[in-house]
Amino acid sequence: MKKEILIWILKITASVILLQTLFFKFSGAEESVYIFSALDAEPYGRIGSGIAELIAVILILIPKTTWIGALISSGIMTGAILSHLFVLGIVVQNDNGLLFTLALITLLCSLGLLYFNKDK
Repeated sequence: MKKEILIWILKITASVILLQTLFFKFSGAEESVYIFSALDAEPYGRIGSGIAELIAVILILIPKTTWIGALISSGIMTGAILSHLFVLGIVVQNDNGLLFTLALITLLCSLGLLYFNKDK
């Protein structure tokens, strides 16, 4: 029972963080445009990553496909973390490292989901 609760906490945490960022990506918010311009991937990288994150969330929330969504999310968040470390910096536009921290939390949740779904 406790394992199931932990799995749902991981699913909800990752999903909420991923869904929250979609608004900024799809609306062309200044922060998102800045980030993807710095990565030389504006607008296609911004929209493409938003679509990939939306697919990951849907798959994470479906029990039979949780591991696929977690795998996709892990890949996306690894890319985001590497982008912060090598191009953007941990602090982006005076966010005090919030986006970097959210990427780390999402990666950890996704890795946890992969661990709990290792038999699938």
